[in-house]
Amino acid sequence: MHTHRRLALATATAAALTGGLLTFAAAPATAADSTRVAKADFNGDGIGDLATSAATAYVSGHKGAGQVVVLYGSKTGVSAAKRTVISQNTSGVPGTAEAGDMFGADLAYADFNHDGYDDLAVGTPDEKVGTDTDGGAVTILWGSKSGLTGKAADVPDPAPGSHDYWGQSLAAGDFDGDGKADLVVGSSSSTLYLYRGGFTTAGKPGSRTTVKAPIQSGSGTSSYGPMNLTAGDVNGDHRTDLVVDGFETKTGNGWNTNYWLPGTAGGLDASAAKTLKPGIITAIGDINGDGYGDIVSGADWDATGSDGKAIPDAANGGKVSVTYGSASGPAGTTAITQNTGNVPGSSEKGDAFGWELDLGDINGDGYQDLVVTAPQEDISGVSNTGMVTVLYGSKSGVNTSSGAQSFAQSTAGVPGDDEKNDLFGTDVKLDDVTGDGKADLLIGSYENGGDGAVTYLPSTGTKITTTGSRAVSASAAGVSTSGMPQFGSVFAD
Repeated sequence: MHTHRRLALATATAAALTGGLLTFAAAPATAADSTRVAKADFNGDGIGDLATSAATAYVSGHKGAGQVVVLYGSKTGVSAAKRTVISQNTSGVPGTAEAGDMFGADLAYADFNHDGYDDLAVGTPDEKVGTDTDGGAVTILWGSKSGLTGKAADVPDPAPGSHDYWGQSLAAGDFDGDGKADLVVGSSSSTLYLYRGGFTTAGKPGSRTTVKAPIQSGSGTSSYGPMNLTAGDVNGDHRTDLVVDGFETKTGNGWNTNYWLPGTAGGLDASAAKTLKPGIITAIGDINGDGYGDIVSGADWDATGSDGKAIPDAANGGKVSVTYGSASGPAGTTAITQNTGNVPGSSEKGDAFGWELDLGDINGDGYQDLVVTAPQEDISGVSNTGMVTVLYGSKSGVNTSSGAQSFAQSTAGVPGDDEKNDLFGTDVKLDDVTGDGKADLLIGSYENGGDGAVTYLPSTGTKITTTGSRAVSASAAGVSTSGMPQFGSVFAD
């Protein structure tokens, strides 16, 4: 079964509860991009908006058809009061909602048609195309003064039949430095498709090129390709670079390996790729304020597998690697676990520290701050309830000695309670959704047995607070709670 990685955690947990056995391929998420807008603004009001999905939601009775939900920002943050819900049954959206499509399995935003409003690229990797059960589809939803309305265009698969899961991974940035937003699309193949120069509203790109990343390809149920694509300027040349998370090709041993591909005037240069520390989820942002984007990768697995064998470069409870940027690209790396300095908690097997992460400037000091999730954290005997940790940036990098914050649903002021399998932190985002110039914290969870929820914790201007916090449930957001919609398990980057 192919699922989005953040959906896979929740699905696997459900299987464990019922005694079932599921196999899945880990797949994509993109994270903070230091070269493009730090927030999505689909309605052009200057306040950040949150695009998320319920990729396994029922639509018109079709299980797993999927929906995309936008919660629009305001001076008081995001809520269910101002939202848009879009599926493939929404007027203007290509395709039709069908069982198992997973509309919204991955999301990426940018102003693709240069009209001043951010647009949303939506991956539907399990879309049936002809006789190909999992051919996949990519759709761009156009922003407007009214936000996302259903006006959309299809980005056709240029090589149908040669791979599966078109749109399983997406990333947006300006990879050639021409000032126009570009889009990278991944599938089960190691070949990436780079659309440069943006798109017309009919979906025609300025140009299209291919990039051969040094990762494994797959087909059918063996879906490899990129698990995650992350955009950001690591070498400070004002062109967006790309980090590709995948399985390496040299030995075929199946271990996760990540690569940095620099942006150039001609697009992405795979021949200059550099190997990075392992990790499935990646973010890029300038943590130490030196003008270069730093790469943060989360390796949430334990040091030993279920077979008792050691896993390379891993730590019990999970680990985060911070690779600092330089004029020549990736430079020195620092590892962070829950046993590092004064990082809250302790490294315990199965915590999944590093499952999700993001970067944003919470206090406006010019240093990007880091949020890391551990959705399988046990608290006071409650298993897999989840915890989120905030670490602040500084001139010397991530500060692990002071100032750290942690949040669970048992934290005073956070909506909800610690409950078994809540998986608080299935996704996370640091974005300014109040318009004050400071990043607020948004947390996805597997609340209520898989319905899902989004929790909003605002910035005070100096730190994250629970004052003024709120949670948006799946039903409040207009998502059907039949089955397990997993609302809030995927945030757009």
